[in-house]
Amino acid sequence: MIVYQATKDKFLDDVLSNDIENIILYEFKKNLKKTTQRNEIDSWKYSLPFMSAILYDPEIPADTGILIEFEIPRSGKRVDFIIAGQNTSKKDFVVLIELKQWSYSELTEKDGIVRTFYNRAKVETTHPSYQAWTYASLIQSYNETVYNEDIQLQPCVYMHNYPNDGIINHPFYNDHLEKAPVFLKNDAEKLREFIKKFIRYGDKSEILYRIDTGKIRPSKSLADSLLSMIKGNIAFYMIDDQKLVFEEALSLAQKSSEWEKNVLIVEGGAGTGKSVVAVNLLVQMTDAGMVAQYVTKNAAPRAVYESKLTGSFKKSAISNLFTGSGSFVDCPRNSFDALIIDEAHRLLKQGGIYNNLGENQIKELIEAAKFSVFFLDEDQKVTLKDIGDKDEIIRWANLNNCKVHHMELQSQFRCNGSDGYLNWLNNVLDIRETANVSFNELDFDFRIVASPVELRDLIFEKNRIDNKSRIVAGYCWDWNSKKYPELYDIEFPEFNFRMRWNLTKDGSLWLVSPSSVNEVGCIHTCQGLDLDYVGVIVGPDMTYHNNKIRTNPAMRSKHDKSIHGYKKLLENDFEKGKIKIDRLIKNTYKTLMTRGMKGCFVYFTDKETENYFRSRIQRELQFDISTLDTIKHSEKPDNLIKR
Repeated sequence: MIVYQATKDKFLDDVLSNDIENIILYEFKKNLKKTTQRNEIDSWKYSLPFMSAILYDPEIPADTGILIEFEIPRSGKRVDFIIAGQNTSKKDFVVLIELKQWSYSELTEKDGIVRTFYNRAKVETTHPSYQAWTYASLIQSYNETVYNEDIQLQPCVYMHNYPNDGIINHPFYNDHLEKAPVFLKNDAEKLREFIKKFIRYGDKSEILYRIDTGKIRPSKSLADSLLSMIKGNIAFYMIDDQKLVFEEALSLAQKSSEWEKNVLIVEGGAGTGKSVVAVNLLVQMTDAGMVAQYVTKNAAPRAVYESKLTGSFKKSAISNLFTGSGSFVDCPRNSFDALIIDEAHRLLKQGGIYNNLGENQIKELIEAAKFSVFFLDEDQKVTLKDIGDKDEIIRWANLNNCKVHHMELQSQFRCNGSDGYLNWLNNVLDIRETANVSFNELDFDFRIVASPVELRDLIFEKNRIDNKSRIVAGYCWDWNSKKYPELYDIEFPEFNFRMRWNLTKDGSLWLVSPSSVNEVGCIHTCQGLDLDYVGVIVGPDMTYHNNKIRTNPAMRSKHDKSIHGYKKLLENDFEKGKIKIDRLIKNTYKTLMTRGMKGCFVYFTDKETENYFRSRIQRELQFDISTLDTIKHSEKPDNLIKR
């Protein structure tokens, strides 16, 4: 969608009028049917005169095309400044320029991430070069005119207030700087020469109009790239009911339209392969020419599954296919052919940094797509703000005249396919009553350990096999090392044990980063993801006392936002609030204790709780006398449990 379009000469005249910001605001309201914030209007006022100075060169043709605030369809993103024309060979070229008024940034250890000031606070944000390249990649991958007619896109960044401090152009960011060069405060002449490398003739072939009216569908090169990534990738093999859900979802997506929308709700417990189906759907729908995205509230599943597809920890051309659940607030209706919502139980009512944007994420997702599939496990709600449940999805689907379909994933691939272990957990955590479980039937390595040191050593040993074992814990310890890296967070002096929460350098890739085995993860960094072995530290927020599993939200760290506001909830309705908080804390530990596909080792900070869990194992073992006999004569009884 075009906001402002002009020739170079017309743009220069508009800037010279000293009213460029109001000229653009008028076009913004007229074309986008909405207004914008004061800080964006000010950015036009203070940044565009710098671009005027750059373009004030007779070697850049007067009829060169200029676009300002070009809205990339189906993305919610806007390119600040576009210059269109032809090079010396009369080939169509478009230069995309991301404008930044920054004057300061800090280096981080994360790929494509810097730290800068926003609203008077330091925040982490994408590097401007990565941002500019991403926008170009979106247009290149989805605009049929661009990829069919071979229109060349060249992104770059102009930071006209930024001195050359060696940070924003640090070699750590070279991968992104090479794709989208950064021009700083003293680089005006360099930027001018850069533009003239690609623009020597004006927009003779109406490039900007052709791009704006181009059909939106994924390019063959994008689809082929995805197919090559998933082919032979064992992490994404589908079997049994996974294949049934996949085919039904694909069929519904192909049948859906603006007038006949469909919503599919897929329920499945931990380890039933919801994410495997979701990623396969993303790949196949893209190959079928659909505009589709994989959506989760948490960043960790998005980052990890992208990494598993690409085989790299670096940002890639497919990063645009993975997005957060809060990015559909202003999305036009039916912009997407399909949205694939994984971990739908974690959806929030509102999005944004302060959870104040939009009306309801489920509503916005359903409205944004002709077809939406929600992968759901209500037993994995772990925060007071989680609203994703079947009834809420059905309510919004009905309000949008969608036909609702239901499917279930039952085959268990985590915990060595053991439904028995999951049933036992539900029972022992007092989540729900289940049938007794005979432990000799479990091909799953579950152990209770006597110390955190033993837990750590076991995980280190298992992790040497293939980097698929990690330690996690309930969020009962403050994350002091985030601000003071030299400090430790989880300490047990009596065992000479101390470790840190996951370091910020790995970000959402904590689960797969080779060095992160030395750190402790929490529910926010591992939910929705698989390990071979998981080591769990159960904190004082869940204990066994007076013959009952009890939860205590006051023992959670003040840094944990999962149950933020619980005191007010208890004040409003103590009994109802207590039940909800109790379930969330139990769900958290159940989720942590089901991350392992082959085994789970647990250390309890409370001795009475440890004894209770041991007694429950003994009870199940005693349920079958033959089980005791098997263990008595086993060569390696510790392969089953550790007493």
